[in-house]
Amino acid sequence: MSLSGALYNAFSGLRANTRAANVVSTNISNATTESYGRRSLELSPGSAGTSGGVRIDGVVRNVDPVVLADRRLSDASHGYGNSIYTFNTRFEAAVGDSNAPGSLVDRSLAFENALLTAASNPAATQRLEMVAQTADALADKLNTLSDGIQTARETADHTIGHQVERINDTMRSLERINDRVLKAFNTGGDATSLLDERQRLLDGISEIVPLRVVQREQGQISVYTRSGATLLDMSASEIGFEPTGYITPDMALGSGLSGLTLNGEPIVSGDRGMFAGGDMAAQFDIRDRLAPARQAELDGLASELMQRLDNLGADATLVAGDAGLFRDATGGISGGGNPAAFDPANEVGAAQRIRLNTDQVAPGAGNSWRLRDGMYAGAAGNVGDATLIQAIADAMTDVAPPATAAFGTKPASLTALFGDFTGSVAGGRVTAENELSFLVAQNTAMKELELNQGVDTDAELQRLMQIEQHYAANAKVMSTVDELMERLLSI
Repeated sequence: MSLSGALYNAFSGLRANTRAANVVSTNISNATTESYGRRSLELSPGSAGTSGGVRIDGVVRNVDPVVLADRRLSDASHGYGNSIYTFNTRFEAAVGDSNAPGSLVDRSLAFENALLTAASNPAATQRLEMVAQTADALADKLNTLSDGIQTARETADHTIGHQVERINDTMRSLERINDRVLKAFNTGGDATSLLDERQRLLDGISEIVPLRVVQREQGQISVYTRSGATLLDMSASEIGFEPTGYITPDMALGSGLSGLTLNGEPIVSGDRGMFAGGDMAAQFDIRDRLAPARQAELDGLASELMQRLDNLGADATLVAGDAGLFRDATGGISGGGNPAAFDPANEVGAAQRIRLNTDQVAPGAGNSWRLRDGMYAGAAGNVGDATLIQAIADAMTDVAPPATAAFGTKPASLTALFGDFTGSVAGGRVTAENELSFLVAQNTAMKELELNQGVDTDAELQRLMQIEQHYAANAKVMSTVDELMERLLSI
């Protein structure tokens, strides 16, 4: 080998070592950076007909596409399960544990106990007042729970709107990155930083919707949902959604509530559509399925409460069409000029509208004697007659087929219905919690597997030591060649 060839070899080695050191230092400095792909320097022998040396082919970004795809699908499943669990947990907390003060069951039992206490001494005004207070508190609890359901639906609706904006923005950004990657590919530039940014953007929406990324020629990608919706293919698709400011119990998908469109065409929303499997699908399920189902059960409780406590037989002052102890806030006036009885055909939203019939009996108004003497009695009667109060108490505990479809056809008392509802809410939370525990474990395992293929700082430091040794060897060759050339020139 000639001296010039040896010098060229050493020089190319120094250049490769310098580039390799830069790559290693970049890896170490980004060891904890999310979406960063570990770099490695690709080298090859010098081409035939030259003095040899080493050629730098480029910097390679090392990412396992299979592990990355599985982790993103796991992110989406975790996003779905977490949102469902959060909804069930918050609603269970609002309903309250059966033994917790202020819970739904506690309010119903307090009302029942107040009736029994008043029935034992109907002349005691304080006991009659307690009946009015606990009845008002029970109606207020149903109102609060119903309002909470609608708030959860509104929150889900607003979340969907933000998620749609985020996906659209991300796809437009990915479209621009595709163009820049193509340009770097054609000009021989380094696109690894662009690939990091692309992964960061995709990871940012991986919980919202399960993604399927397809590699195209020249480093570009296409993006689809797992169920087949095209998000990016050459150009970004446009997802459409119209958020709703205020949601009422009677509103549903297609009836006051918006679904999704893809490039202007309506598509199926929720966990059965083209965006199924992620947090967005969970928000649709909360808004359109889970929350309305709980609302229907609350409405059923309110409906049963208003219908069973009419006590037409026990209260001679009540006539057909009059509201009893409870009334519908939007109800009209009966033929007798009294508040109209609840209409079972208008059950949707009943829990939000149920009220104590305060026109006749109101806490602190001094008219609680009507609980004993008749809801529309003009004057107090026999203070020792507990017939009406006992009839109301019996209506709480009597076993009868539910009048509402929300609880099926199995006979049950009102007390049992309140307890069964609370148990069902707790069961929904337990099911969601068990499912989330599995999804969290799965997601954690996938992230650990991905991290294991990331930057290992110990290995990078060892590689850096090897680079230093190679650098010193090449420098020694150059120094030796320099000495030899000086001797030749001095001859």
